Amino acid sequence: MRILAIDMGWFNSVSCLLDTERRKASYRRMKTSSEVFGSLIIEKAPDCVVIEAGPMAGWVRDLCEGLKMKLLVLNANDERWCWRNVKKKTDRKDALKLAKIVTYEEDVVEVHVPESAVRQWRQLLVYREKLMSGMVSIKNRLRAILLQTERYLPAGAKAWEGQEYEQLQGLARDLKDCPEDELWRGLVDLEVKRLAELQKHLDEVDRRLDEIARKKEPVRRLMEVPGVGIRTAAVVVSLIDHAERFGRGREVACYAGMTPRKFQSGTMDRDGRISRAGNGLLRKYLVQAAWSGKRSEPRMEAIYQRVRRKSSKRNKQAIVAVAKHLLMWTWAMLRDGTHWRGTLTAQAA
Repeated sequence: MRILAIDMGWFNSVSCLLDTERRKASYRRMKTSSEVFGSLIIEKAPDCVVIEAGPMAGWVRDLCEGLKMKLLVLNANDERWCWRNVKKKTDRKDALKLAKIVTYEEDVVEVHVPESAVRQWRQLLVYREKLMSGMVSIKNRLRAILLQTERYLPAGAKAWEGQEYEQLQGLARDLKDCPEDELWRGLVDLEVKRLAELQKHLDEVDRRLDEIARKKEPVRRLMEVPGVGIRTAAVVVSLIDHAERFGRGREVACYAGMTPRKFQSGTMDRDGRISRAGNGLLRKYLVQAAWSGKRSEPRMEAIYQRVRRKSSKRNKQAIVAVAKHLLMWTWAMLRDGTHWRGTLTAQAA
């Protein structure tokens, strides 16, 4: 078996062609580009290509698919990639280790790389979250600036709409026109302009995301679930992608990082907090949907109360449990192509 492993860098990469029968490896340093990679794959004609998961894995996946070549994308965060005890680390050793993991390890941790359209959809969803995060930072800075001048903004969204927002804009002034003892007005002006610009970008991104989501039948189907809106449904569909690649609900929960850590030694056997090993954006939207859905769905409320155990200290654990079940329900709907079955009794939950 001939395995072509590539340790990819931003500008230069190193390939390792490992012949498992002869146990010989040959190396080549090259530029990181699709043309160079394509020529190398055609020249060497390996049985499979192996790379690490990363931002460039997408176009390598498209390249190998066009050449009808098997591609394995490995998770570099796996314990077998821990370099703490390695005294010498080079690109050649990285590439050789990639090839050896595929050759000698039975449980290779592969990473699913979706097609180009799904990758771009995911990227736009992440970009929307960054826009919102930037807007929150600006709003917090505005509150801090006004606080230093003994001025206060109303709590929540009231400060950014209606008369309150008009008053805030009235405090702004061009920085060049501000006297030295009122420079804060210039800062308010700059931050208000940035906030308006980000809001414009957010509106544009939302319109495009809504257009994409309305065209997809799985998104419309998941919106039947109580608490699941168009954005949550889009995040779940785009990140799960092919639902059949998961064998059971526990695998989906593990993929999202919503399964507990395990601590076992001798007579001690306890569960810790969730692993958080998956996509943080997916967990965030699921938790928000769980808070909303449990108000109208008895199944969610029953799970929440069971885990909560009538203790306010367990509110977070309870809502995470609801979010985990919500993820498994939506995954089952995507896998089977079914609709939301409606409310069941608490006993059935």
